[in-house]
Amino acid sequence: MDAPKDLTSLQQQPVSLAAGASTLAVALADRLREMIIEGELPAGTRLNERALCDRLGASRTPLREAFRLLAAEHLVDLQPNRGAQVVSLSDDDIRESFEVMGALEALSGELACQRITPEEIAEIKALTFEMLASHARRDLPAYYRVNRAIHDRINRAAGNALLSQVYSKLNLRIQNLRFRSNFDQQKWDIAAREHAAMVEALEARDGARLAATLREHLRAKGEAVLDHRRAERSKDAA
Repeated sequence: MDAPKDLTSLQQQPVSLAAGASTLAVALADRLREMIIEGELPAGTRLNERALCDRLGASRTPLREAFRLLAAEHLVDLQPNRGAQVVSLSDDDIRESFEVMGALEALSGELACQRITPEEIAEIKALTFEMLASHARRDLPAYYRVNRAIHDRINRAAGNALLSQVYSKLNLRIQNLRFRSNFDQQKWDIAAREHAAMVEALEARDGARLAATLREHLRAKGEAVLDHRRAERSKDAA
């Protein structure tokens, strides 16, 4: 199934050159990361330096440094004499990644219910309302940016630095897949309803319920990604 029709590309404004070289590389990496997540640079895409320099208004030196930053996050492969390419995960990689992420999200939710403050609950609740409004507009990029913020805040509320470190590293690897899991409208609707259930569990400080909801949420997302890949392969074969 194709992405929602109102899925829009990121604005192609050049990154400011007023920043220092390292800051510029970070800004370029941020822009490229969003382009990868939102599908403008799909898995397997070879990154053409000249085209990206023209598009982003940058020179090759900071762009190559941005590639190195993304390679450290396992979003880009750097191949000797062949340049950079967006990482493409196998079906097994995807299945295993979502299984582990489901466990990490569940642990985050369980610990968050023990440690979260009323102010943090109120913030997550407000973000959820904002996210559901984006869902009602069928604005997937806006929905997903707030969605990421909600999951990050639940993880942060768990109050476990090691958990946050492991979570962040794996989450970067599959952000583009989590985004694509919403391409199926019915599954996107279910995911949005699950977020409402997450807020209810947080407010009740019901760690077991929130952990179970998050685990199922990630299981369903992984299956949605794999279903979408199978459908694309069948279309290509036909």
